Amino acid sequence: MSKILKIENMEKYYGNKGNVTKAVDNISFDVEKTDFVAIMGASGSGKTTLLNCISTIDKVTSGHIYINDQDITKIKGNKLNKFRREELGFIFQDFNLLDTLTAYENIALALTIQKVNAKEIDRRVRDIAKKLEIEDVLNKYPYQVSGGQKQRIASARAIITNPKLVLADEPTGALDSKSARQLLESFEYLNKEMEATILMVTHDAFTASYAKRILFIKDGKIFNELIKGNSTRKEFFQKIIDVVTLLGGELNDVI
Repeated sequence: MSKILKIENMEKYYGNKGNVTKAVDNISFDVEKTDFVAIMGASGSGKTTLLNCISTIDKVTSGHIYINDQDITKIKGNKLNKFRREELGFIFQDFNLLDTLTAYENIALALTIQKVNAKEIDRRVRDIAKKLEIEDVLNKYPYQVSGGQKQRIASARAIITNPKLVLADEPTGALDSKSARQLLESFEYLNKEMEATILMVTHDAFTASYAKRILFIKDGKIFNELIKGNSTRKEFFQKIIDVVTLLGGELNDVI
């Protein structure tokens, strides 16, 4: 297996000399191709900062982040924009769809920017829409579809360019339980059938139970790691709850 993501001794500080907050404290880990990794932790644990640095939204204070063997901490300007556009896919809690575009146009936008020909764009959009069961809403605008459909549209948009890594930030946070389950089943399909490599930040144990591996973050450090292996999702869910209990504090901060 090849490593899609490699984090080496990453640290991230905020503030000035008089008041420094260490959000990420010397974290190192790898993500293999076709893996599905969840990152869990209480509010303020550093999980979102970690994701923001991997997604190039924020910059590390020290350490290195390699995506597909490229050290993204050393890429700048237009090269960084190009890397982000071509190598990464993003799925956000609040969908981040463009309200003035239809679902079809939202999904196709990244390919249009890459100057892919119209026939190929159409084929790829309809193919991913069929796989994520959103064919019937392609001509609708975001305000005309449900939250679950919006998130599946966002998932299609994230995967349409065949990115090396899909980054999901609390993807089920704005969804009801039925929509969340449908989305997570879509994630499983993207991971298993389309071989998408997914790194997902979540505070929700049910959501995390769909991943193959979970990293628990506490005070900016990796506190524990769980690997699903041959466990059923129900068994994995219980193991997650056990670790969350070990993390201490208010259970509701994490799940």
